[in-house]
Amino acid sequence: MRFLRRQGVFCRTCALASFRDMQADTMVMGWWGPLSVLITPFVLLANLSALSGIRRIPEPAPGWRPPLDPGKPVFRRPAGILALVPLSLLGLVVLAVPLLLLVGMLAGPDSGDGHPPLTAGSCARNDAPWPEQSLRPVGCGSSQAQYRVVDPMDGPCASRDYVADPEYSKDGVTSLCLHALKR
Repeated sequence: MRFLRRQGVFCRTCALASFRDMQADTMVMGWWGPLSVLITPFVLLANLSALSGIRRIPEPAPGWRPPLDPGKPVFRRPAGILALVPLSLLGLVVLAVPLLLLVGMLAGPDSGDGHPPLTAGSCARNDAPWPEQSLRPVGCGSSQAQYRVVDPMDGPCASRDYVADPEYSKDGVTSLCLHALKR
């Protein structure tokens, strides 16, 4: 990493030419160090203040030497176009992190794998054929209720009861008993 500065007495056209060359070089070569990845965006923004100073310089007066050709604007040069790749990635990160945080806050916590938790005393329905499980809680008065959820702490599961995978419990560790309801 290195910081370069061109000093001197410049007319507006010569200063603009120097600015565009140095800004294009920074956009290509400024990203290649571990700290440079973090510092380069700030350097590019700080250089824009120099550009505002350049625009306040009066137009060059005719003299014995012609002014430099300012060349194409920075983003119309190959270096500027190439710099759009890291700038775009940086922009995506800057936008993605807050967006993901917002989505996470709006979605709220879940029980782990997206399964709604089952609680002792509630009723459940299995939407998959046994032994696979796709359990979801339903009201015990509902015609969809197939099983009453029993906590194994109240006693061992009966011989005809099914055992729910631990991921369906609130803590994600406890296996719950599913007692078939007679319909």
